[in-house]
Amino acid sequence: MAEHVALMRNRGYKYTTQPVWLMRFDRFLQLNPVLQDEPVEVMLERLATAKATRNHAAECEKLKRVLAKILRHRNPSIPLRRPDSHPEKEVAKQWRKPHIYSPADVRRMLDIARSYPSPRAPLRPLSIYTMLLLAYCAGLWRGELARLDLGDIDLQGGTITVRQTKFFKTRILPLPDSVIAELRAYIDARRRAGASQDPRSGLFWHEQRSARYTKEAIAWLLVDVIRRAELKPPQGRTGPRLHDLRHSMVVNRILEWYRTGINPQDRLPFLATYLGHRDIHSTLVYITVTQDLLHHANERFRAVGAPCLNLGREVRP
Repeated sequence: MAEHVALMRNRGYKYTTQPVWLMRFDRFLQLNPVLQDEPVEVMLERLATAKATRNHAAECEKLKRVLAKILRHRNPSIPLRRPDSHPEKEVAKQWRKPHIYSPADVRRMLDIARSYPSPRAPLRPLSIYTMLLLAYCAGLWRGELARLDLGDIDLQGGTITVRQTKFFKTRILPLPDSVIAELRAYIDARRRAGASQDPRSGLFWHEQRSARYTKEAIAWLLVDVIRRAELKPPQGRTGPRLHDLRHSMVVNRILEWYRTGINPQDRLPFLATYLGHRDIHSTLVYITVTQDLLHHANERFRAVGAPCLNLGREVRP
């Protein structure tokens, strides 16, 4: 299994999730030594019955595909295995509709971030504020926020460089003047707080640890802001998620295009590139139909498409 992981990474794949499945499978076999002489199919059947959750069943199906690929690399005569789509369909039933934060929601969260209680780390409130600002205005993932370096911010050019993204892409994102002004204020405050000025140092600097914030810490802080804004329950996984900021950025941007008379369809390829997607099909997943979006789409159809239907004529059988 280790050889397969090394092989796939040498071929250019990140291959970060599959090793986790393989490690869990290895741990399961260590805890069940009676299976050591059994065929792989039996081992996987026992693993699948270890838990009754939908996610576990889906993970087992994905593990079967990885193991089938490993065995086929060692013995090409092994026939291809037909995947079972049922477990993943069951998981899809649990899909939650994204929560679309309104501009007022975002403003409330930004206000809470600025006043975040942090007596032993005075820079933290402004750090959280800037994280939230980039998560919404630039649609950045938590990992992208964590990997931002000081040198990735071009205040003169009004851009940020996002590295090590999906599909090994690096993208340069232009930002509004107002966001660049906030970034300039944060970088000045960061310098006064004694943070490293090395361009390779983390943009979001942890005062107490003298290091960059991890993606886990960023996620915890931003989710806590969402809870403090009373948009999410105090405990548990229910309610709006951090990732919904990215969905909200897309929907609110399309709404703004509608309001200014811009045809969103013409801008979708640019939006897909901005978000780091391979094509607009990935971006379409982020378009959650809200009442406002539906209203503006209907109005556009009425203005552009309705005259083509000749509704003024009487329809005769």
